[in-house]
Amino acid sequence: MGRYDGEAFEAAYEKVLGKWPADREALRVPTPFGTTYVNACGPADAPPLVLLPGGGGATSTSWYAQATHLARTRRVLAVDLVGAPGRGEPAAGRHPRTVADLAAWLDALLDGLGVARADFGGHSYGAWIALHYALRAPHRMRRLFLLDPTQCFAGFKAAYLLHALPMLLRPTPARVRAFLEWETGGAGLDPDWLRLQEAAAGFPAARPVTGPRPVPEALRALNAPVLLLVAANSRTNDTYRVTAQAGTLVPRAEIDVVPGVSHHALPQSAPPELARRLGEFLGERPE
Repeated sequence: MGRYDGEAFEAAYEKVLGKWPADREALRVPTPFGTTYVNACGPADAPPLVLLPGGGGATSTSWYAQATHLARTRRVLAVDLVGAPGRGEPAAGRHPRTVADLAAWLDALLDGLGVARADFGGHSYGAWIALHYALRAPHRMRRLFLLDPTQCFAGFKAAYLLHALPMLLRPTPARVRAFLEWETGGAGLDPDWLRLQEAAAGFPAARPVTGPRPVPEALRALNAPVLLLVAANSRTNDTYRVTAQAGTLVPRAEIDVVPGVSHHALPQSAPPELARRLGEFLGERPE
């Protein structure tokens, strides 16, 4: 495993935070699994929108390209995942081990934020967490958007797992960069964001909770409005399988494909199509 440099990670984290709106606030919320760090912006009295990032080196900072737009109508609450790279402080000897634990963590987080019900958005692994939470706590979720979700409606592509294997076995900055450059097809990734992904290599994180995809019966019973946006150039998912499965199983789903973007280029890239669809889905402030 690569040698983790905490100072380099903090410097890179702070650099990406510099891209956030000027009114950003840092919140620290106690939960049974430790203190969760939240980057918040937007009017304090606006309806809350909880954002969950992908796994690996992704953090709440990854939403910087969407934060200003989303904060026009929502109180944005972007979360560092429990036990993952970020500024959270995990409880000694206790971290989530099951989907039920993740739901308990989100319940405690919402309670600590004083939020009874919220809109949710998630990318990749964060979308997997958010979808499971929608199924377990429908009374706390108003609506949900999913950006190129993994393990929700289809499995990973075999080529993606093969390319990810060296990075997973021994994460180093060079392996992280090579993997991301492969998945994004050499697209011009933000250098500050990429540096943060590299700096997260070797972060002393807990083993993430993984598990099977949500069962079809549960998805058919999901009543919340869902927006599913799949990356057209994703090397992670089979775009056709994901959209076909979701269209069959989720009753109130709006489904679209975002052109010209890959899995790991979301959400920090800002194609006009993405901002437009999120704005239409969330709309104005609900009464």
